[in-house]
Amino acid sequence: MNFRADLHCHSTCSAGTLTPVEIIDLAKKVGLSGLSITDHDTVAAYETAIPYAKEVDILLGIGAEFSSVFKGVSVHVLGYDFELDHPAIKALCLNHKKRREGRNAAILEKLKRKGMPIEEEELGTTDKTIGRPHIALAMVERGYASSIQDAFNRFIGDGKSCFDLGTPISTEETLSAIHEAGGKAFVAHPHLMAGERLIKELLSLPFDGIECYYSRMPPHREKPWVKLAEGRGLLKSGGSDFHGSVKPQISLGCSWVDEATFRSLFTRCL
Repeated sequence: MNFRADLHCHSTCSAGTLTPVEIIDLAKKVGLSGLSITDHDTVAAYETAIPYAKEVDILLGIGAEFSSVFKGVSVHVLGYDFELDHPAIKALCLNHKKRREGRNAAILEKLKRKGMPIEEEELGTTDKTIGRPHIALAMVERGYASSIQDAFNRFIGDGKSCFDLGTPISTEETLSAIHEAGGKAFVAHPHLMAGERLIKELLSLPFDGIECYYSRMPPHREKPWVKLAEGRGLLKSGGSDFHGSVKPQISLGCSWVDEATFRSLFTRCL
């Protein structure tokens, strides 16, 4: 069987609907050999994922997807192969938890002013990363929006009336923490960012790689990113961005990397 690894997916520890153990089970079911669970701004998934991955014989690479801001633009950074318990990663995750708490409160207040009250308790337990997808789900359950995408499109998406950026954490600070913990930093889904100039400015920062392979991206759209990465001597990564039922059109393993790419990213493969 050919080696395939999905290096971009989310569990119930952030915006996904499957637990880390359920994601690993699904990975085995769809024939994946390797996996990195890249929850938003948290590494909580690995408490259960590490022992279970060893039990069922699937290679696990440490990862997370960190939110950041570069020149006023939202930039997602995929951090890989860092030391899980490093103080810099712990501090970064804690700062994000505080940032999200403030941001969520601001969004809920804006929704309330528009006649769409939602109680904080409706968003879920505090042991996971709570963000806009959870607010969107609560909006659907309350009848304020027809779907999660509708909630984003009309109310809480970037630039919409109830959007709030919160106190941003810079891309530079994010890269510094990942590197201090011995990890590698990648630009996540660059094709979703607007502007070639912005990408070039972003890559003036010490990124280690680019996410070149992404769910539902046809080969002809992957090629420019592969060419850019190889031309700059950067590593390549890829994955589905699987979220479970939150994004039902995206299946785990629909985008993947081969064994050589996997092992070029992860020196402390578990």
